[in-house]
Amino acid sequence: MKIYLDTVGCRLNQSEIETMARQFRAAGHEIVAAADGADLAIVNTCAVTADAAADSRQTIRSIARAGVQQIIPTGCWTTLQPKEAAALPNVLRVVPNEKKDNLAGEFNSEFKIQNSEFDLEPISRVPLPGLHRRTRAFIKVQDGCDNACTFCVTTIARGESRSRPLADVIEDINFSLAGGAKEIVLTGVHLGSWGQDFNFHLRDLVEAILRETDTPRLRLSSLEPWDLDADFFSLWRDRRLCRHLHLPLQSGSGSVLRRMARKTTPESFRELVAAARAVMPEAAVTTDVIAGFPGETEAEFAETLDFVRDMDFAGGHVFTYSPRPGTAAAKMKGQIRSEVRKRRNHILRDALEESAQAYRQRFLGQTMSVLWESTSELDEWGWQMEGWTENYLRVSAAASSPRWNEVDRVELTQAAGDVLRGVILNSG
Repeated sequence: MKIYLDTVGCRLNQSEIETMARQFRAAGHEIVAAADGADLAIVNTCAVTADAAADSRQTIRSIARAGVQQIIPTGCWTTLQPKEAAALPNVLRVVPNEKKDNLAGEFNSEFKIQNSEFDLEPISRVPLPGLHRRTRAFIKVQDGCDNACTFCVTTIARGESRSRPLADVIEDINFSLAGGAKEIVLTGVHLGSWGQDFNFHLRDLVEAILRETDTPRLRLSSLEPWDLDADFFSLWRDRRLCRHLHLPLQSGSGSVLRRMARKTTPESFRELVAAARAVMPEAAVTTDVIAGFPGETEAEFAETLDFVRDMDFAGGHVFTYSPRPGTAAAKMKGQIRSEVRKRRNHILRDALEESAQAYRQRFLGQTMSVLWESTSELDEWGWQMEGWTENYLRVSAAASSPRWNEVDRVELTQAAGDVLRGVILNSG
């Protein structure tokens, strides 16, 4: 059967769609690059913002218009709105989050297809057909969240925090490395809580991976600041750990953080970042910020803007607050007008882009290792490559041959928007 896979949203969704691809391939199905001509489509949906929910619906409708007669939506939006998802065109059935891990096996069993049970074997690292051209292997180590941030619907969609056993994580990583992956990215809804349900800490997981696998690069996705202490950054003595920390701030105002029920303060956040930079001054520290949270006054917004400017972030995401059904913030007084939220979003985006440009400029003239993630067609200058440094700088360069999933030393020579241009000094 020809199966088309698509995903909306976070790195955890990406990890899950990659796992589904492995399972369906192992069961004898073909993963195809486009919905046109597919027998079945699976969409891993997102609900973190109103825009993400709308994107999820639009993706399903687009796949139906492409002619796919059997569509299985799963993921967070589907879990929260199963009736709405089931009513969309050509939806075969809806699979909630708690039932999607073995979707391939259940599908084969339901349709009496052979190999309803199968063993996964390493395959050469190739990009998932279609839009999923990442070279990095996203490994899901944890799901769910026990925090009660008042704006977040993901806790409702994903349930309580639960960690995957260490042995399973190591097995998945070695599987990906055997297939040729050169960078492992650990993902989870609340990654920093890994191990708390069996008396371990995230540092135990990181140490075990560095000790028991040969991964050339290990990257941690989003980490809540209250899960870390200054000693955690001693792990970065191992150069295989990528010099990139994504620490969601959400607001630089202490009073807004309290209304968000965030377990941090601007002062403790600042101290944590200082501790990280003391160990690795070159590290990229990126963040998330919400613009227009309920009750956010002009003074509170100014506090956030000043804090963002002062922190010298290497980049980040700004989300315009949107009330999510079932969350405490959706019922709060003082909902901000849409035009005010959007204006504040643009101001924060400009501030983050200014600091991101300054961060990128620091590395001009330096030579860094780049893992190539995409290749454009051959032109007069050669094959045009794009990839990422360990500190998450986006780099482009011309190569004499396609270098997808290869690592090269590149001299960074020019800044062009959010990309650094470079010259490859070696191949191999």
